[in-house]
Amino acid sequence: MLSSDILSAWSPRILSILRIMSGLLFLQHGTAKYLSVPAMPNFANLQATSPSGIAGMIELAAGVLLVLGLFTRPAAFISSGTMAAAYFIAHAPRNFYPILNAGELAALYCFVFFYLIFAGGGSWSLDAMLRKKS
Repeated sequence: MLSSDILSAWSPRILSILRIMSGLLFLQHGTAKYLSVPAMPNFANLQATSPSGIAGMIELAAGVLLVLGLFTRPAAFISSGTMAAAYFIAHAPRNFYPILNAGELAALYCFVFFYLIFAGGGSWSLDAMLRKKS
């Protein structure tokens, strides 16, 4: 069994892995909307000023920042708010339960990003590298 000291020692690195993976998955939404990678038919006529278009811009920019761990807290703050808005605008009106309104992903993103606001980017981040240099 792993001791709590070993688990605690790895905590900053695992935080970085959580940030990187959630950032990559979030970024994928932005690339699908604006770069057609992967191509998704429902984003073919996306308007940049529509709520989905604005969310796509945030997903692209914040996704890159989160993957790199650069300006992690502000990127996570904006991303968490975006996902909260997406949940309440697009999902909650359909049904109270996230499993029935297809809002589980938006809710999960919202809370993972909310956690990153407080936890930061972890040890494997550009934020950590910049802190060490100053």
